[in-house]
Amino acid sequence: MSRSPTTAPDAAAKVVKEIEAFGRSGYAWPVDAADASAVAEGVAQAAERLGGLDILVNNAGVGAIGPIGDFTLDDVERVLAVNIRGVYAVAQAAVPQLRDGGRLIHLGSCAAGRVTSPGMTPYAMSKAALVGLSKRLARELGTRGITSNVVQPGPIDTDMNPADGPFAAVQIADLALDRFGTTTEVAAAITYLAGPAAAYVTGTVTVTVTELTIDGGHTA
Repeated sequence: MSRSPTTAPDAAAKVVKEIEAFGRSGYAWPVDAADASAVAEGVAQAAERLGGLDILVNNAGVGAIGPIGDFTLDDVERVLAVNIRGVYAVAQAAVPQLRDGGRLIHLGSCAAGRVTSPGMTPYAMSKAALVGLSKRLARELGTRGITSNVVQPGPIDTDMNPADGPFAAVQIADLALDRFGTTTEVAAAITYLAGPAAAYVTGTVTVTVTELTIDGGHTA
């Protein structure tokens, strides 16, 4: 989800405290996903602090809604910088640190395959590119037992797209289920892909990555 610079550190600190409440070690390092050098430093810091990496979840993302004529190339560059170039930079930095049998999990969007309303061209483009990136990573890293998968949420109640926001009614009208999804429901899918039960989940008959769609029937 997208948060303002003033709230992101507080939210991260809260997550760390929740992790530590379970008796686990938590660590937060603020990084601009669009800054490749900062991303590399952040991954290195995390690997050093945690003693290596087992799972990478690429969750950073920004949205953009409007007619194609309203976007400048700078606007498009920002979306691509965070949603695809940033993912590549994180994966590139993390792969050498990942143990064999590790997991790459990328947060995509159902918009990568089907956009039911106009005005999401840059966003949909970036998420479609993410699918291609994940497929190639699945093929490249398979010999190490590292899986690469995309989770594709539909309308989810987040800061970036709240269930009571200005675009909510249009989205709900297009769903088979009469509500937004929750972050807990998306997290459950990520937990599955990160766990031992998903060790063989990195391919289908025709492609080398699973695109796990959680969209309330949005693309049905």
